[in-house]
Amino acid sequence: MPHQEQVLAHGNLCAQGPPKNAGYNSNPVPVMTQTESRDKWGKKMDFLLSVIGFAVDLGNVWRFPYICYQNGGGAFLIPYVLMAVFGGVPLFYMELALGQFHRTGAISIWKHICPMFKGIGFAICIIALYVSFYYNTIIAWALFYFYSSFSSTLPWTSCDNEWNTENCTNYFGKDNVTWTNYSRSPAEEFYTRNVLVVHESSGLGDVGYIRWQLMLCLFLIFTIVYFSLWKGVKTSGKVVWVTATLPYVVLLILMIRGATLPGAWKGVVFYLNPKWEKLKETSVWVDAAAQIFFSLGPGFGVLLALSSYNPFNNNCYRDAIVTSLVNCLTSFISGFVIFTVLGYMAEQRNVNVEDVARDKGPSLLFITYPEAIANMVGSTFFAIIFFAMMITLGLDSTFGGLEAIITAVMDEYPDTLSHRRELFVLGLVVVCFLGSLSTLTTGGAYVVKLLEEFGVGSSIIAIVFLEATAVSWFYGINRFSNDIKSMLGYTPGLFWRVCWVAISPAFLAYIIISSLLNPQPLSLFDYKYPDWSMTVGYIIGASSFMWIPIYMVYKLVWTPGSLKQVRHACEPLVD
Repeated sequence: MPHQEQVLAHGNLCAQGPPKNAGYNSNPVPVMTQTESRDKWGKKMDFLLSVIGFAVDLGNVWRFPYICYQNGGGAFLIPYVLMAVFGGVPLFYMELALGQFHRTGAISIWKHICPMFKGIGFAICIIALYVSFYYNTIIAWALFYFYSSFSSTLPWTSCDNEWNTENCTNYFGKDNVTWTNYSRSPAEEFYTRNVLVVHESSGLGDVGYIRWQLMLCLFLIFTIVYFSLWKGVKTSGKVVWVTATLPYVVLLILMIRGATLPGAWKGVVFYLNPKWEKLKETSVWVDAAAQIFFSLGPGFGVLLALSSYNPFNNNCYRDAIVTSLVNCLTSFISGFVIFTVLGYMAEQRNVNVEDVARDKGPSLLFITYPEAIANMVGSTFFAIIFFAMMITLGLDSTFGGLEAIITAVMDEYPDTLSHRRELFVLGLVVVCFLGSLSTLTTGGAYVVKLLEEFGVGSSIIAIVFLEATAVSWFYGINRFSNDIKSMLGYTPGLFWRVCWVAISPAFLAYIIISSLLNPQPLSLFDYKYPDWSMTVGYIIGASSFMWIPIYMVYKLVWTPGSLKQVRHACEPLVD
């Protein structure tokens, strides 16, 4: 595969405006000759399951139900659907189409769209690395639970373990148990004191020692990841038949079991009871926009990478609609799985559902739900399948995130890496493992929270905003529409073009501005993050985004000619 830089005219900064050569529409795929030896999906379902597996992750199980009840219950579905239709799905479709037409990863694709924005590709890869540093640690926690579940009595059932304190309070199956603000359930102490051992760390300034048990779990996770990705989409496309379908089987089983629990209906009513007055609050619309964006996952380079292995005439429009619907429906159904159990717990504690449902994030998955499972008939079985589901949900997203880096770098340096994929993937997995070590310490949960908040956060939204702007305004919406027509045989409708040009960028700008105007203080458990950690967080966020302006300046300085010549060095690509 020859290096794709060779097809670019010297000094071409940006391919914008309508094509000048009359043959552009009749022969619109000059880049196809560069990718004849490119790997391809074995089956169409391999691709669909990979995309669904990436989009449907742990956030669908905990974040959507929590955000939904917090922002008006059933009323939240209105802003959620609107944000999906006008923002999330158009961006999702755009990335699938870009990857399929140009058949290259997140770095090299900018040579064909707007070379000046190539820094976006480097920024995406750095963010994907940050995600791998903390996200796989969460999967390692789930693996720790999975191993611990193979016992007749789950270890987070009672207060008789060595890690328990005098505050441990077990209320299931007991009468006259007083629950106070100091009370801690056996499940909470198992998570904080046995899995994380967070009580031995004073915070980010003292993260403590590495937990060898978690390091062993993480090593096993990365071993699975390596042997799933080392041969390309031919191997990962087969693995996702298990990892992407198993969660739906488990969700169905857990939903049926949850519906039979006492108090389950109370949880469902709380989940869906519409609070129409909430729609007047700006924060509800911001949460809806952020939820659909992070749920579908445009901007992470994954959709570009996965779709780049599709046949040129694959119906990416249908794929975008189908996978987006599956993703949103999965989030909605997960709410029933979670809230039937929360209703059951409220019934057992004799408190309101709201008091049980205040936990969010990983705490919902590692404390609240396991606590309820421990007190069900057949608790061992339900614990095993629940944590197996969490592991597979996480692995799918990890496959996608690392494939984005692999595809981007290998497409950028094909002469060096095209025949060394196994070695390159091994090196990448080792780097990700070493980068994750700080999250395996006794204070590792604090590091995970910091990376999750600042390593991705506003940076990825700003990157997708620039990506959408570059495609619609610099590359040109007409040219992009012609690209889609050459693949599908028809031009995208007015709705999609308006969304790409105006509505979707506005959707992203809305999230960015709202998050900057209303920064939230960072805390985890009882720990309040110090001011210096916020500075570290902003440096982490800037370390990825900064490559965009740096590369722009580099391109402007090193491109010969006057500024006027530079601005007009934007001819369409020719083979």
